[in-house]
Amino acid sequence: MEKLLIIDDSEEIRKQLKWGLGKEYAIIQGGDGREGLELFREHAPKVVTLDLGLPPHPDGIEEGFRCLGEILRENPFTKVIIISGNDERENALKAIKEGAYDIHQKPVDLNEIKIVIRRAFHLYGIEEENRKLHLALEKTDDRSKMVGECPKMLEVASIIRKIASSDVSVLVMGDSGTGKELVARAIHAQSLRKDGPFIPINCGAIPENLLESELFGHEKGAFTGAHTQVQGKVEFAHKGTLFLDEIGELPAPLQVKLLRFLQEKTMQRVGGRDDIQVDTRIIAATNIEMARAIQERRFREDLYYRLGVITINLPPLSERGSDIMLLSNLFLKRFSGQLNKKLRGFSPEAVEMIKSYGWPGNVRELENRVQRAVIMSESSLIESDDLGFSLKPETKKKEVFAFTPGEMITLKDARDRVEKEFVAASIERNKGNIAKTAEELGISRPTLYDLIKKHALASSGGQG
Repeated sequence: MEKLLIIDDSEEIRKQLKWGLGKEYAIIQGGDGREGLELFREHAPKVVTLDLGLPPHPDGIEEGFRCLGEILRENPFTKVIIISGNDERENALKAIKEGAYDIHQKPVDLNEIKIVIRRAFHLYGIEEENRKLHLALEKTDDRSKMVGECPKMLEVASIIRKIASSDVSVLVMGDSGTGKELVARAIHAQSLRKDGPFIPINCGAIPENLLESELFGHEKGAFTGAHTQVQGKVEFAHKGTLFLDEIGELPAPLQVKLLRFLQEKTMQRVGGRDDIQVDTRIIAATNIEMARAIQERRFREDLYYRLGVITINLPPLSERGSDIMLLSNLFLKRFSGQLNKKLRGFSPEAVEMIKSYGWPGNVRELENRVQRAVIMSESSLIESDDLGFSLKPETKKKEVFAFTPGEMITLKDARDRVEKEFVAASIERNKGNIAKTAEELGISRPTLYDLIKKHALASSGGQG
């Protein structure tokens, strides 16, 4: 039998509730806040009914709110039902905002309160199952887990299932922060190579003069400082998967060498002459427009077709609909667990901001902002300020959604313009300081540089 805790200084109400509910629940009663909290800690009930007017201040609400706060700090998932007098309506609504589950007016109607309590226990059970499920998911390899329910992401998941068992090269395309490496890891985890290594390398983060050695390794004495033979990332990926991120930044000479490797499955270390056979699958990713790069002769067309036997296009977060809140809640649970903070969710204002924001940094920005919010939050609910949103919604809309009435534009054009104007406004507010701008937007500096380059924005020579 489920335990139900009743905290009320009215003996009459306690007797009424025990008489009406005693057949369905194990009733525990406390006549004041101190006794109620002791019973709560001893019995850990899932549902509590709470009177706001409790001794030593039965005519006030201080003790009731103190009890509510303590209960939710002990277990933020407890369903606390406020038993409220008509003159306490405003305070009861305030209690809902601070985490109470529901309000029930005095005098108590047993038929109504039975329904409310039954629903509270039912909801607690559903949430408990969800928490167990998320805990089980957290114990799996999170790096290879794809999360998404929107049609575009379901299509991506379908493609991954179809191609995972083959060895064809894959090119993942999408804006910075959309999860291209996550897709690569998901393909690897579902492939026949899953027991082999997954080796990632960012082609845009390594200086050009070091990149060839990083990829293909070098022989002893190949250049000054090469005191020993060193294997490159390609060899380390033998019997596994090599993930080449930012492949569009690969210098022309290395494009030729990579093309030869894809064709012949052999390579030579820098300074070496022997052909080395390597068995690895290549997955590449880029956020640049490859058609333009090919047209401008910055990327070889033959290499593009070799890499993109299968092409996967990832949608920006702003086009993923309900996935935004799905991911927000996933990140909230993850970081709350890591930081040992008991948070129940997002406030209505925070939810509205999350849904209306343009997310120029995509999933990476969302993850960063939620992590920041978990660290900064001082209550059981995440507020919009915790997420680092410095603009009021009405100011942001005026600043970003500046389209001429009747103007005919595509959804992609609209999204690009929103992104450009939002990033430009942030750069201007921070006087070109790249570090501060990236922090305000909740994205990394490389991502911000990508956005500046993409939209041809001036960074004003900012610092950072």
